[in-house]
Amino acid sequence: MKKKLITLLPYLIALAIDFYLLPFLARSTGAAMLLMLCVMPFIALISAILYGVRHGFCLILPLAALVLFIPTLFIHYNLSAWVYAVAYAVIVLAGNGIGRLFYGKK
Repeated sequence: MKKKLITLLPYLIALAIDFYLLPFLARSTGAAMLLMLCVMPFIALISAILYGVRHGFCLILPLAALVLFIPTLFIHYNLSAWVYAVAYAVIVLAGNGIGRLFYGKK
């Protein structure tokens, strides 16, 4: 279990940067929408695909994405943005599944 958490750490850090630091770049509503609807899901998807390619499938990663996003509702957004937590978890789940298709192929 400890080894699994260590392999997850770089991807969790990437998700944390994605969820916590990128919203500070939003200077307007348009920029915020671009970040939340394009940039942030793309980073989450790529992180999940890379994890899947390198380490296989792991349900902890999408659950961690969900848990990591929830505090941002109170920091950057409001409770009406809860749907993004679920959406990002689903995106990470899909990305991890896509990456798993290529796991072990060289």
